[in-house]
Amino acid sequence: MVRPAGAGGPTLAVIAREAGVSVPTASKVANGREDVAPETRRRVTEVLDRLGYVRRPRSTASAPPALIDLVVHRLDSTWSGAVLHGVEEAAHEAGLGIVVSAALTGARGGRPERGWLDKLCARGSSGVLFNVAELNSTQYAWLEQHRIPYVMIDPVLDPPPGVPSVGATNWQGGVSATEHLIGLGHERIAIIGGYRRKLCSSARVAGYRSAMASAGLRVPAEYVRYGSFSETGAHRQMTELLALPERPTAVFACSDAMALGVYQALREHGLSAPDDVSVVGFDDLPQAHWATPALTTVRQPLSEMAATALRLLLRMMEGERPEGTRTELSTRLVIRESAAPPKTV
Repeated sequence: MVRPAGAGGPTLAVIAREAGVSVPTASKVANGREDVAPETRRRVTEVLDRLGYVRRPRSTASAPPALIDLVVHRLDSTWSGAVLHGVEEAAHEAGLGIVVSAALTGARGGRPERGWLDKLCARGSSGVLFNVAELNSTQYAWLEQHRIPYVMIDPVLDPPPGVPSVGATNWQGGVSATEHLIGLGHERIAIIGGYRRKLCSSARVAGYRSAMASAGLRVPAEYVRYGSFSETGAHRQMTELLALPERPTAVFACSDAMALGVYQALREHGLSAPDDVSVVGFDDLPQAHWATPALTTVRQPLSEMAATALRLLLRMMEGERPEGTRTELSTRLVIRESAAPPKTV
């Protein structure tokens, strides 16, 4: 924690006077509390640094950290399980302990709720891995001002400049999924993306468009849809696709969960994959193996992404700065039973 009064150096009263704030406010900033306005935090932090006030110690190369935080959007999903598996293995190799948080992220669109950062300081964590939808500007500022190293795993939006992240080659994955369907002879290929603004979703859709353009195939506007990465959302979009005068003969669903929603919509209309409509997913989560028919999908190396992020975080905690801010691991197509040549009329 912070240096107590009388231990040498400026007191909190001096810090507060120099920054033009109250002593309790100066104490909150010095002790890493979250409930301070960003501008006030910046002003107090500048005074703390200028006057040499010693705050909570950070990790060093000679004393490696013992504890890191992993913040996931939710725990009751195979996605989070794959991420946790990768982090756990890499942390075990490095001799680190892990604190996993999940319930703190659900109510605010995937952002850690207010107060979580206070708990981070209280338990003395030395770094954080975020596999959540996004952070807000205040949370980014808090982490930077308190010099807590962190890495984003598959972030929704481009993080601020200098913030490291680990993801997959989503554009290439979109290309390979679409090229597979084209190679089977399909020309009427629809896509169901996740969110328009999510990095991975927009990259997969861009890969699909690129593959279609390279093959000289037209992409009708009604063939490009978004299902919020949910089974329910994809079910709704597939139902609408099936109602088109010229329905697609193949669908690229940008997640395995959405591919299962496509399956459900097909069954409700007395159709099946691949006999009536070919389906390709993305992720290669366990449900891709269990589905009937087994799902052809693009494998996203989730566990490897998580392990890579932890190793990057460990180097940052030891004082290294990453050479680049974005690391991408390769995707690959896994061919199973859900895609076949289109029916001949």
